[in-house]
Amino acid sequence: MSETTLETTPAHHADTRPADVNPWQRASDQVNTLRARINQVVIGQQPVVDQVLIALLAGGHVLLEGVPGLGKTLLVRSLARGFGGAFRRIQFTPDLMPADVTGHAIYHMTESRFEVRRGPVFTNLLLADEINRAPAKTQAALLEVMQEQQVTIDGETHATPRPFMVLATQNPVEQEGTYPLPEAELDRFLLKVLIDFPSQQAEEQLAAAASGGHIERTLRDSVQPVFDADALQQLQTLVPQIQVDQQVLAYAVRLVRATRESSQLRRAAGPRASIGLILAARAHALLEGRDFVLPDDIKAMAIPVMRHRVAVSPDMEIDGETADSVLSQIIESVEAPRL
Repeated sequence: MSETTLETTPAHHADTRPADVNPWQRASDQVNTLRARINQVVIGQQPVVDQVLIALLAGGHVLLEGVPGLGKTLLVRSLARGFGGAFRRIQFTPDLMPADVTGHAIYHMTESRFEVRRGPVFTNLLLADEINRAPAKTQAALLEVMQEQQVTIDGETHATPRPFMVLATQNPVEQEGTYPLPEAELDRFLLKVLIDFPSQQAEEQLAAAASGGHIERTLRDSVQPVFDADALQQLQTLVPQIQVDQQVLAYAVRLVRATRESSQLRRAAGPRASIGLILAARAHALLEGRDFVLPDDIKAMAIPVMRHRVAVSPDMEIDGETADSVLSQIIESVEAPRL
């Protein structure tokens, strides 16, 4: 197991904006400032940055899927710097034990007492790299902490720092020697975010910056804390306050329920998808500076929320269909409300 800790100093910025600026717009301004700074380092991945920020605002966890070398670790490091948080990374391997993740108790014979050694989950942002390379019992060690934000060690409960977020990565190409995540654990992730190759122009910019040693300098100079951990938690409390019209809520639930009626899917989305879709849509609205959710917010978040909660039927797989393509058809088939 290898882990890295990143500590930064919280920012203390004086707010000089007029008092009549509403809290939703103020929150949007702060998050968009952080978004712009991260995009200076994580080049050519703007949709990925947006979705990770939405999950952070919503207090959810993210499953990142993409081939190596697309900047997943850099993204998490940049995010941690943005709010002065602690960052740790665990490289999941077949011999990784649950105690290597959560921690364990050690008995001191000379002092006749137990001492708790806390594992790397006690951080703000945890990067679980290649999570599907560890066996099920090690993957399950994250279940309690992801759901309850606490860890039980030797019968004692220990709370993780707040805010707390898990970003787990998977390689979609290399599947030899991997252990697929069970449905119960997949359901704990608010979003599944796909990281694709950057465009020609973005990759040229990335290659120039990385080969010239500018990435670390930009990370250090450009990604300064926009707010501290306490301020981030205050932003997170705004998300549940964002208004959702009953018609919009019903539309989100209809989208999820439509997956249960589709013959193209062998596994449909459950109630957690409905809850996650409303929560993610609220965070998406906050990112846009609004205190209410539009049907477009629901549409924007439907695929990231549900793509890991459904499974395509064998016949559809033979025809080349994917979870994203089937979900796109379902979204088009469900009528959105006109507000």
